[in-house]
Amino acid sequence: MNEKLVFVYNADSGLLNFILDAAHKIFSPSTYPCNLCALTYTLTGLPRWKRFVKNLPWPAEFLHKDELAAQYSVADAPLPAAFWWDGHTLQPWISAEEMEEFETLDEMMTAVSGRTQQLLLEKQQVG
Repeated sequence: MNEKLVFVYNADSGLLNFILDAAHKIFSPSTYPCNLCALTYTLTGLPRWKRFVKNLPWPAEFLHKDELAAQYSVADAPLPAAFWWDGHTLQPWISAEEMEEFETLDEMMTAVSGRTQQLLLEKQQVG
């Protein structure tokens, strides 16, 4: 059914945006607007995050905010956030407010694991 998790960064795609975002994270990390980027794009965090995502029960897609608008016609969602794609509609899964509250990668992975288990239970009850 093409179900998947869709994680969306609060940043635009492209090399120039990547360079500007990297500089922002280095020179002013406290004002960087994407906690998803800040927690996962670190030397130790990225390999752990990739292994974690690979073991989720559904595939995960990672998009930038401009790609979210292009692929799903969603242009006004607060980001960063995660969504559930059921094959037809994109539904909020982890809000921007929740995403910004995570202080560590472990906290975010624990929340994603919990939401994943909750979604698995809901799907079992329906199906």
